[in-house]
Amino acid sequence: MEDTFYYNLRGALVSSAQMHGLAMKLADSGSDFLMLQLRDGTLKISDAELLRLQNVLLDSGAPMLYCDYRQAGEEMACIDYQFGSLRDDFDFGPMVLIRASAVLEADGFVHGEWADGEDALAYHSDLQYAAWYQLRLILSLRALPFHLNEVGYTFEPAEASADNQFAYVDPRNRAVQFEYEQVVTQHLRDLDALVDSRLLKTTLANAPKETNDIEASVVIPVFNRARTIADAVRSALSQVADFAFNVIVVDNHSTDGTGEIVAQMASADNRVIHIVPDETTLKIGGCWNRAVADEHCGRYVVQLDSDDMYAADDVLARIVRAFREQDCMAVVGSYSLTDFDLNPLPPGLIDHREWTPENGMNNALRINGLGAPRAFRRELLLRHPLPNTSYGEDYAAMLRISREYRIGRIYESLYNCRRWSGNSDAALSRDAINRNNFYKDRIRTIELQARMS
Repeated sequence: MEDTFYYNLRGALVSSAQMHGLAMKLADSGSDFLMLQLRDGTLKISDAELLRLQNVLLDSGAPMLYCDYRQAGEEMACIDYQFGSLRDDFDFGPMVLIRASAVLEADGFVHGEWADGEDALAYHSDLQYAAWYQLRLILSLRALPFHLNEVGYTFEPAEASADNQFAYVDPRNRAVQFEYEQVVTQHLRDLDALVDSRLLKTTLANAPKETNDIEASVVIPVFNRARTIADAVRSALSQVADFAFNVIVVDNHSTDGTGEIVAQMASADNRVIHIVPDETTLKIGGCWNRAVADEHCGRYVVQLDSDDMYAADDVLARIVRAFREQDCMAVVGSYSLTDFDLNPLPPGLIDHREWTPENGMNNALRINGLGAPRAFRRELLLRHPLPNTSYGEDYAAMLRISREYRIGRIYESLYNCRRWSGNSDAALSRDAINRNNFYKDRIRTIELQARMS
């Protein structure tokens, strides 16, 4: 339709020059709407479908609209955009419809022409990759993008997209990540939600007294991991340290023999604490809380998943040393991706170097994970327990902690993360992915609102 200007970005990595050129073309066209295609492929939309989207965009009062769509004969559902939907890979689907006036105003923001003085928004105008991300955050300052949960068009992708779960931690993408961090940091500054690292605490006021002499506890929640649990426990028991430590395995009522394996290991080594909760409603976060509350839990609580293994026998010692040397309340390590037999998988080391002591607590609102293994001061988790979920529970805890307390970092690999068919995140359905992403966006929304209060 003549009142809509169409433009194909052919991907999310867009420069400021490209976005400004688009704005100039949009202004010359005199169009009321911009249809922005975000993925390479064929977009098919009828006049009636486009008119429907235009009407809803105007009625909603939002600057931008996206909707569900058809692909390969299936209806592809998107999730609602929330206040905390700050991650740079938010899935709008292949197309968004934007008010032309909003794009032109945003372009003025980018180039310092729309506002001046104390109210000026100092956005970057020399971006090479993150200009689309910047644009949609600027638009969201006026009103959140509106999700129309109707099928509004058909899309045929140019080719199947590869799994990019770890693209944001691939060293080859570090320049891209740095720009994204610049943009989200400015956005948080505009919202008065930026955490100042200089004000982070290193102690907990009125902390409970320690009840035992255990310095560190490795916590392993487990359900039906008979194939891997012994490897994980042995990996923890093999640690060499000059302090007392134990391994707390919370067996969440396994039915495949996992419990028997753990019980046997506990009878052979009193450092293994085998807990079977009375409750049958616990998920991973709830199992963590049960371990932390146990009388055997030590001063530092260190994560190990039931199908992973520490990379060396000094991991616990290095983590405890990081607590002391970096004067922090939590520590995030790094890990290596491997297959079940510990053969390396690309991209290899996941070191989350986008998490820096200076700005990691802010950049954390943009990314979907904060690294592993994670370790906490026990009293901190007693004060701020994990949500009783089996997805995002660790992310929620680290976001809450990062708002107020200093978090240390270890950038060398501490454990091997084994990818195999038994992983809880293997071959997830679109509904499951949407549900997980919506939950993490909710966590970010809660955290963002707390930082603004």
